[in-house]
Amino acid sequence: MNASRKTATVVMGTETKESPSAPRSARGRWLVPAALIFVSLIPVFFGTARLAELTGGSEVTPANHRFFDSPIPVLIHIPAAIVYSLVGAFQFVPSLRRGKHGKHGKHGKHGRPSWHRMAGRILVPAGLLVALSGLWMAVFYDLPASDGTLLLVFRLVFGSAMVASIVMGILAIRRRDFAAHGAWMARGYAIGIAAGTQALASIPWLLLVGPADVLTRALLLGSAWVINLAVAEYFIHRRARRAAQTNHVSSPLAAPAATMPL
Repeated sequence: MNASRKTATVVMGTETKESPSAPRSARGRWLVPAALIFVSLIPVFFGTARLAELTGGSEVTPANHRFFDSPIPVLIHIPAAIVYSLVGAFQFVPSLRRGKHGKHGKHGKHGRPSWHRMAGRILVPAGLLVALSGLWMAVFYDLPASDGTLLLVFRLVFGSAMVASIVMGILAIRRRDFAAHGAWMARGYAIGIAAGTQALASIPWLLLVGPADVLTRALLLGSAWVINLAVAEYFIHRRARRAAQTNHVSSPLAAPAATMPL
């Protein structure tokens, strides 16, 4: 009888709840950040080329004169975007995101803040600089011939949404609402790295169809923001479902059934 009761407790009760889940492979843990870094590489490359152009005394052309006329915003935007996209990718590594708190609470061993907290102190101002400088350029730079009013509206809407997401994430962590914090920061990051998705959406069109007209270009670039946000929402809701299932399994309401003698 005692052995049977012990078996029931292991299968249904607290011992199952406390047992560690099967660890994911190293490949699985790093798949998401690797994909995010890959998406970011194209804008990182072109952004670095733009910085070299501005700081290396390149020729002023109709395509780049607005950057030379007012270089400060773009000199802020590009480095901040590189830091935000590359460092932010590592926030999606579960072991780095959780940290090794144990008995040390919110800090790691020897009282040091976890990677997630230290990186967050860099990523929050970097993300705000990316969004605010992008909004400034959208409003005050001359509109290129290849752009149009619709693309300007998209930039204003999604740039504002990025600022709002980061601010909401800050407010959530101040309330100790970790789930909402992660969700809002993921949305902000999804908007912030859309330049890579825009390149992946535009290059096939250019190769297969040719140069896009103003409307098509706006729709291609706008679709990248929508795609990134849709992917972010998918993972946010999947994580919420897993958390709800875990809370249901570990709920005290299940305890009587878990310890019921067989």
